[in-house]
Parts: sequence; structure tokens; C-alpha cells
Amino acid sequence: MAKNDWKERLNIVYSTNPDFQYSTDEKEEIETLPKQQQKLRVSIEKNHRGGKTVTVIKNFTGSDDDLKELARLLKTRCGVGGSAKDGEILIQGDFKQKVIELLKNEGYTQTK
Repeated sequence: MAKNDWKERLNIVYSTNPDFQYSTDEKEEIETLPKQQQKLRVSIEKNHRGGKTVTVIKNFTGSDDDLKELARLLKTRCGVGGSAKDGEILIQGDFKQKVIELLKNEGYTQTK
């Protein structure tokens, strides 16, 4: 039986063609680099954030699941909130030194 998941077909116009085959464009998952090869950069930003200070971890190369897992680890160890998307992790507050130490303890040796 054919897969009939209506959520994947949202915003598609109905077709009366009986031979119509619906196909989706699936994103290719990026392979996560080993921890020793990740060149993470930690910085502090305050611009465009309503005056709030945010610690930003950039240049993560890998899948979204691995990025979110690393973000969860950093947020729980720092005891604050944050988010992870587009290869960046945002940690609320000024935790640059603590984040660098945590990343090096986890095996991310090329962290600055």
C-alpha cells in the first residue's frame, strides 16, 4: 500500500491525472565531523538582541540532532536557556570561558 501521509502534501494543488506521482525534495543530512576536527568559535554578542548578552558557538558541522544534543549539554551545564539552529548555538548570558572549558572537556580540542 502506498504511503498516504497528508502532512507531506500540504500546499499541493489537486491533480485529476491518475498517473500523477507526488514526490518530495528531501534534504541530504550532513555527516557530523569527529569532535577533534570541529573548529568551534565561541563569542559574545549583544547586537540586535534587545540589550541582552548571548554566548554564540559557531561553525558546528554536522546533523541537526547532534547540534541540538550539544546545545542541550551546554545549556544544562550552564543552567540557562538557549537555542540551536543553522550550525549555531545560542546560550543566554555571558558564559564564554565556561563554555570553552566544557567543550574542551567533551573533546572539542580546536575550540577558541
